[in-house]
Parts: sequence; C-alpha cells; structure tokens
Amino acid sequence: MKHLIIPALLAVLVAGCSSTPSGPEQAGAPVESRDGAGVATVTAGGVDGRGLPAELTDPKSILSKRSVYFDYDKFDVKGEYKDLVAAHAKFLVNNRQFKMLIQGNTDERGSREYNLALGQKRADAVKKALVLLGAREDQIESVSLGEEKPKNTGTDEAAFAENRRADMLYTGEF
Repeated sequence: MKHLIIPALLAVLVAGCSSTPSGPEQAGAPVESRDGAGVATVTAGGVDGRGLPAELTDPKSILSKRSVYFDYDKFDVKGEYKDLVAAHAKFLVNNRQFKMLIQGNTDERGSREYNLALGQKRADAVKKALVLLGAREDQIESVSLGEEKPKNTGTDEAAFAENRRADMLYTGEF
C-alpha cells in the first residue's frame, strides 16, 4: 500500500506546482518587437515596445550609444566617453523612474577570476561617473560579465578592443 501512496502524492504535488497563465497579466514575459534592421519599434506615443522613450532608441541621439570602451587592462573612463556618460547622467537625473544596469566586459585574455574583477571595476567606474554627474546611486546597478558576453568573437586586437567595454542598459532592456 505504501508503494502506491508515495507515487500518488508525488503526482499530486507535481500537478499542484504546474501552472498555466490565467489571464493577460500572467501570459509571460513580453516579446520585444523589432523591425528588419534589429531596431526596436517605436509607437506613436514616442515609446518603443519596451517602454523606452524615442530619445534612447533614435540612432541620431547620443543616448542610443550605450557602450564605453576601455584600454587593455584599464578601467578608467576615457575622455572621449565623457560626453556620452554625461548625456546618460542627465537623462537619469531628468527621468528618476528609469533604472540602469551597467555590464562590465573584458576580452578573453586573463583568468576568469581576473576578468570578472576587471569587468566589475569597469562597470563601477561608469556608475561612479554617472553618480558624480547627479544620477542617484539607487538608479544604477553594476555587474561584471567578464569575458562571457563578447561583442566580437575574433582573436585579434580589433576584436579584443570591441570586447573591453561597459554596456549601459535601461529598464526594459534587461
């Protein structure tokens, strides 16, 4: 008898844990709509499918640029990216409801542990610059991806240079 009760209880437990969406609010994560060029579609209200304002997705806007690149084995924000960081800081100051995730990345050289630490230092450097320019610290989270999310999978210096970066993502993009 015990041999029949245990499988029956397990079946009830598994059935009780499974769920199906009961309404539109539980239908799962929204799917990002993109046009053929891979650009998020903007609705008539000036907001794309992820809730981002057009100024963040318009290729003509500095705010559409989301990567800060670093020199080999460095984590200081170079002068050429100061205007980009300042523009994102101003956006965050004027739009306190938005949050940002900064992902620090490295090239494949170095150990996994070293690259995770360097990626974190790069993300933290961008976060510090944004906060110094007026963004609230609680609006920004910084994480390291190390070498795990390469932009370019090549093994030459040009590919490595593309991978040494910090990417700035807004709510709706992460």
